Amino acid sequence: MDALRIAGLRHRYPAGRLALDGVDLAVARGERVAVLGPNGAGKTTLALHLNGLLEGEGEVEVAGLRLGRDTLRAVRERVGLVFQDPDDQLFMPTVREDVAFGPRNMGLDEDRAAARVAEALGAVRMAHAAGRAPHQLSMGERRRVAIATVLAMRPDLLVLDEPTANLDPRARRELAEVLDPLPATMLVVTHDLPFAAEMCDRAVVLAAGRIVADGPCREVLADRALLAAHDLELPCGFDLGLVATRPYAASAPSARRNAISTRVPGP
Repeated sequence: MDALRIAGLRHRYPAGRLALDGVDLAVARGERVAVLGPNGAGKTTLALHLNGLLEGEGEVEVAGLRLGRDTLRAVRERVGLVFQDPDDQLFMPTVREDVAFGPRNMGLDEDRAAARVAEALGAVRMAHAAGRAPHQLSMGERRRVAIATVLAMRPDLLVLDEPTANLDPRARRELAEVLDPLPATMLVVTHDLPFAAEMCDRAVVLAAGRIVADGPCREVLADRALLAAHDLELPCGFDLGLVATRPYAASAPSARRNAISTRVPGP
């Protein structure tokens, strides 16, 4: 069973702009997939559909459970969505209370909720800040606490929207060190191509609401013509050869192959 399956997903905003135009995507358990594309490609719109914050046409299935009105709560417990701005996610007086909010809403008693908080904060190296107010933390620390708030729910799928935005090099490195050992299936929406290369085994490229390329992350990022066609580029001097290659889920559904699958948008 896939961790995520999307079929024919379409979304049109009230003003009429078509943001997603028939997206099909399957993500195997344990896979890490980078979602790449220029501004306006539909990346964040896609992420917001995965736990029902936006509703469109088509099917979204998480860990075998199809998203719908009757399953919305259960799906949201399976999808941990980390917003680009951690201040959109942190609203309680202390870090401990923010991380405990989800487990308590799931109905866990105080002892089990406290165990989830300790586990999640330990995973992101923020246990020392449990009693502090989120606004007292740096951007990188707040980002890690925001990740802890969803890890405390033990999601089947971790979705990160621009996780390195506004981080300095040290905070970015610390974030990578925190995420790297996590066993969760990940969907990483990012403009940070080096981060995608470091964290993900697979990449898909969105353009005008459609997936136009899907393949091993390193091969996608090595295709200069593909990147240029979609306003993407690696930083000058960045050497993909120095990035450790992650295993690619070649045994997953046929949409994933050991060569880049490029689709040209049609009518």
